Amino acid sequence: MKLPLTGGCRCSALRYEISRAPGLVYTCHCTECQRQTGSAFSMGVVLETEEFILSGARPRPIQRTADSGRTVTRWVCPECGSWICNGPDPTSTAPGERRVVRAGTLDDTSWLPRRCISGRGARSRGSRSPKGTGGSRGNPRLRIGRGPDQGGDRAGGLTLRSRR
Repeated sequence: MKLPLTGGCRCSALRYEISRAPGLVYTCHCTECQRQTGSAFSMGVVLETEEFILSGARPRPIQRTADSGRTVTRWVCPECGSWICNGPDPTSTAPGERRVVRAGTLDDTSWLPRRCISGRGARSRGSRSPKGTGGSRGNPRLRIGRGPDQGGDRAGGLTLRSRR
């Protein structure tokens, strides 16, 4: 993977740059992601908000209520409707918050691994999690960890915990 990562929408009205390697890449098989993508799953790249810089048009928010009751905001291109990311306003870089960027909007997707599977309960009949990827029922809880270089004692990056 060559940094910075770049990406954008179909019509190029929105472009972005990611300054650090993402802490987590996952696929989600929930029914909502299937409907949004027209596919059996969506793929997300999780990073901290300050690692994401958006340029171009102002994205349009689309909100829905998740099964948990919380409000989920998807940010889409106002011109072509491409789903770019979830999370706080993409023009904000408030530290400590997470953003999920849709992996399919990256210019180079050749490096994307399949590390984690989410939304297993809604997965298409016959689809399986690759060995070693785990898998969780429902949506995962994502936590940002601090590595030794950041004053912590864990491996760093993001950890995935299922809601059970």
